[in-house]
Amino acid sequence: MAKRVSLFVSCIVDQVFPNVGLAMADVLERAGFDVGFPEAQTCCGQPAFNSGYREEARQVALHFLDVFSKSENVVVPSGSCTAMITHHFAELFSNDQLNLARVHALESRVYEFSRFLLDVAKVEDVGARLDDVVTYHDSCHALRELKIKQGPRRLLSHVRGLELREMDAAEECCGFGGTFSVKFAEVSGGMARTKIDSIVRTGARTVVSIDSSCLMQIQGAISRAGLSVRTLHLAEVLASR
Repeated sequence: MAKRVSLFVSCIVDQVFPNVGLAMADVLERAGFDVGFPEAQTCCGQPAFNSGYREEARQVALHFLDVFSKSENVVVPSGSCTAMITHHFAELFSNDQLNLARVHALESRVYEFSRFLLDVAKVEDVGARLDDVVTYHDSCHALRELKIKQGPRRLLSHVRGLELREMDAAEECCGFGGTFSVKFAEVSGGMARTKIDSIVRTGARTVVSIDSSCLMQIQGAISRAGLSVRTLHLAEVLASR
């Protein structure tokens, strides 16, 4: 019997990039998992948390715990949302021992998509093919909080027809940072332009990342610059045939 996983697709995938969620489900099913989507899911609470609204973030986090507490594993197409759940839920409930215990019981079963494939499914080659030259953007939360660096690159190395060219600024922030891009638009735009310059120097035609929020920021800057470069989530690449 296939093992069951629950998808937490994140707000931005649900509302803006639904194809990423569908691609993730396709790859996981191909890897032998029974994929479920708890329809009561909403948000992980990160926007409120980052803006200092801790009580509001706690209410959203409580709903997350209610929805996913019985899930065998929860797979997330976002380093930032995964980091919120596995690193910052405990901070939200540090003075609430009952719910803190619920957090600790769940957080070890919450995985960013690429890490789940490599560490749980033990899969590196999902049979993907994409004839393209790509470059990879390290999103801040995935790299700095989850320590995800080589895993996505290992998965990309098994995609037939794909050539990976590294940026000289792969680890630099794209400038999105959630509410940062709204509150500090000029700084955010400057950071995006620096990132775009680094992408152009690789000669890549596609930018890949594991966070759709970063890709939205990067695609916006690319479009404003009039460049013929596209963005794809890692799940979309791995779902390609």
